[in-house]
Amino acid sequence: MCGIVGYIGEKEALPILIQGLRRLEYRGYDSAGVALFSDGKIRRARSVGKIDALAEKIGEEKFLGTLGIAHTRWATHGKVTEENAHPHADCTGKFALVHNGIIENYREIKRELGSSHVFSSETDSEILVHLIESFYKEDLKDAVLRALRHVRGTYGLVIIHADHPKELVVARMGSPLAIGLDNGDYFIASDATPILPYTKRVMYLDDGEVAEIKDGELRVSNLRDEAVNKKVEEIEWNEAQAEKQGFSHFMLKEIFDQPTVFEDAIRGRVYLEEGTAHLGGLNMTEEEMRKISKVIFVACGTASYVGLMGKYMFERLAGIPTEVEIASEFRYRDPVIDEHTLVFAISQSGETADTLAAVREAKRRGAKARGIINVVGSTIAREVDGGTYIHAGPELAVASTKAYTNMVAVVLLYALQFGRLRSLSLATGQRTVKALLEIPRKMEEILKKSDEIRLIAEKYKAHKDFLYLGRGINVGVALEGAMKLKEISYIHAEGLPAGEMKHGTNALLSSEFPVFAIMTDNQLYDKVRSNVEEVRARGSKVVLVANEGDAFAEKLGDDVIFIPKTMEMLEPLLNTIPLQLFAYHMAVILGRDVDRPRNLAKSVTVE
Repeated sequence: MCGIVGYIGEKEALPILIQGLRRLEYRGYDSAGVALFSDGKIRRARSVGKIDALAEKIGEEKFLGTLGIAHTRWATHGKVTEENAHPHADCTGKFALVHNGIIENYREIKRELGSSHVFSSETDSEILVHLIESFYKEDLKDAVLRALRHVRGTYGLVIIHADHPKELVVARMGSPLAIGLDNGDYFIASDATPILPYTKRVMYLDDGEVAEIKDGELRVSNLRDEAVNKKVEEIEWNEAQAEKQGFSHFMLKEIFDQPTVFEDAIRGRVYLEEGTAHLGGLNMTEEEMRKISKVIFVACGTASYVGLMGKYMFERLAGIPTEVEIASEFRYRDPVIDEHTLVFAISQSGETADTLAAVREAKRRGAKARGIINVVGSTIAREVDGGTYIHAGPELAVASTKAYTNMVAVVLLYALQFGRLRSLSLATGQRTVKALLEIPRKMEEILKKSDEIRLIAEKYKAHKDFLYLGRGINVGVALEGAMKLKEISYIHAEGLPAGEMKHGTNALLSSEFPVFAIMTDNQLYDKVRSNVEEVRARGSKVVLVANEGDAFAEKLGDDVIFIPKTMEMLEPLLNTIPLQLFAYHMAVILGRDVDRPRNLAKSVTVE
């Protein structure tokens, strides 16, 4: 949520800033703005709505200059208004600041600043720029450092000043910022996506670090103004990977990316002959792995459903008691963990604030913390003591699809690796690896049914409620299917273990309440079939996901999506794809903004 772009160098800043904001649209936003040093002063333009509205407002005005900052805002403090949009200015009009995060003590700071400062917005961010103004004595970085020592909360900020046309200051505490470097040109952004067109050389700031770019030189220090040596990394992705490549939406492209990125996730990590997997990033010896007595997955949203599937995988394949924790709740209770507990943090962005806080709490209590992350160099990836990148590439749609699939794949590989080290038989290991290698081809078969699924969505477009049912490992699939439908089509949907229908939910069933059920051929098939019979007896229409050749499903479902069969533990890798496509087509039919649904953000970097 919220996006920052900054530039200082020799190029015209405005085109870089506007293009950068467009590349951050997937994060979710409700207003946007830019500030440039031009003709000896700071010029600002802000607008509510899409970036196109901002570009239109700038119009023919001469925003010329080689130093500038820009921002997309997702409202937290204050309504969606132009006054609350970033960049914010101080009383003199010489400072301009963009800020992601939340300043927790902003009311206290505002009282201390008193009536000598005039505030024009309802935001905590504006308080920050006035605080910096109050410490300014001709040294921009010094003013920032002094101000930040009084701040409690989170921030990723970039600030410029009209009297410093060749200087820009960047600071981070809990909100990610990357700096791209290219022969004296510097590009600042909330993530690497806006930087890709210009350079692959990136430096990621850590919490408590301040970067000063001045006269073409970059220096990084901590809040005590002590120099910090930073590593410059190479971005793995290329610019083409971040484009739609002919698809109508990023989400559809990313759904169709799944066979390819799944192969990327498992390549070089599975061994058919030994019937095992090996993920070296775990950074644990075999003896340490054998001593693990409990596994905990901490995650939010879609990633938490991956954790739920991981619970089945670890307990079935590895025989290790496993828990799934919603990260936003984890640190507010008293979790029973010790040095023999392995905590996996699952996050596409690697910046999810609640998951990061859960990691820190787990480490504080002595647990081993590992990450399952997509974005290289992200905060969680740096704070855990090991883990695995899922290699899904950039995921630009807000609704996660290919990253979800690769997270499931990596969790399964970990379960297989631990299982083979313990009591999982060679034959079962080999059968699992063989089935994994067949998944991409089976994914492609399902994707060919996209038009068929679109026609099913057309039939149900007038319905306002949906229920998704699954059992066993497919409970997570049902939850994820409901999540996808509601987040991009704005249709109310619930996911539920099918066996729980009789405990209240049956009261909702009617001809106006269709049910989507996962009824694939596994040990719980007969149970799910009975639950579907209950649904039909109460008048609800039924859409089934079933395996090819299931004649009973054809008779039982009002609509059936037939998919290839696989091992039960691998079913989420296939069973979710029809639900992704159904949600996508429903959203398109209803005219929704598929890639950027209202009120949502790709990376949730505030608690």
